Amino acid sequence: MNAKSAMENLTVATNHSECYPVDSTSRRRSFLFFYLAIIITAIPSNAFSLYVSWQHIRQKNELGVYLFNLALSDLTFTIGLSLWLDFLWKGVWAHGGYVCVLSIYFLYTNFYTSDALLCCIAVDRYLAVVHPLKYTSLRKVNSAAAVSVAIWVLVFCFNATTITWEDSYYENNKYSLCFDIFLPLSESLVRASVARFILAFIVPFLLLVFSTWGICEAVKSNQATEEQERKQILKLLTVVLLCLLFCFGPIHIIMLLRTLVDDCRKVAWLLYPYKISIAISSLNCLADPLLYCFITRTGKENVNQVVLFFQVKKRSKDEDVV
Repeated sequence: MNAKSAMENLTVATNHSECYPVDSTSRRRSFLFFYLAIIITAIPSNAFSLYVSWQHIRQKNELGVYLFNLALSDLTFTIGLSLWLDFLWKGVWAHGGYVCVLSIYFLYTNFYTSDALLCCIAVDRYLAVVHPLKYTSLRKVNSAAAVSVAIWVLVFCFNATTITWEDSYYENNKYSLCFDIFLPLSESLVRASVARFILAFIVPFLLLVFSTWGICEAVKSNQATEEQERKQILKLLTVVLLCLLFCFGPIHIIMLLRTLVDDCRKVAWLLYPYKISIAISSLNCLADPLLYCFITRTGKENVNQVVLFFQVKKRSKDEDVV
């Protein structure tokens, strides 16, 4: 079997106790155009989000620190995503094992920094609404910066213990694969998948539900809260919760399902749902800019300023032509 024939159809090449499901060319190309659209959209939108979140920080708003780190995480992931375009086009990973493992680090780092930072936003709003005078020291820019640094360090450490060369990269004398090695999981990867499901999905989900419920109860009972502010807070938390469920729910559920399957041909059936769930999770790079650019008050003001700037510039050009 040569590299070309191995990549043409979704097959399972069996070699003693190992199997390697391989996706079809047409399916790979559809993912390629999907990721290309994400890259083209996410880079400018997250670059603008860095500017928006910086305005929050300049106004001594601790929320801006979490938003800034979200945009930074999305940008690094989107830039790293460009490595996958060549792989999706050819069906063969041509960048070597070290770059493969590094790109997977980018992927999971984005997953879990985004997870944690979304939780920080929810908890920050919870403290601001439910305990406005009690935990003021936690709602300062310096505290938010310290929490963000701790998140990056913890995520890097977690990835270092759960991402291995053997589970990330496969190479023989015919072709090489990165991340799409859909074997029955090793014991270490089973433990890592269960840990990811609990720590990176269940715990954040429960934390977000608790924060949202607490804020809803506090807002209902607090007559001093303005109607517009009440809607703003609830809209923000609803989008945060939907981001977690829609973007990170499918991938972690598939991860958990993989731990329950140890037969080669049954594993092969999970390949395409797994790739779809990865594609869905990458949409968080677009959801995060919408979160703080179009829902937060400062974000809306900055978007309006940019739109107004281009409208004035276009009008002046039209007048020059006339």
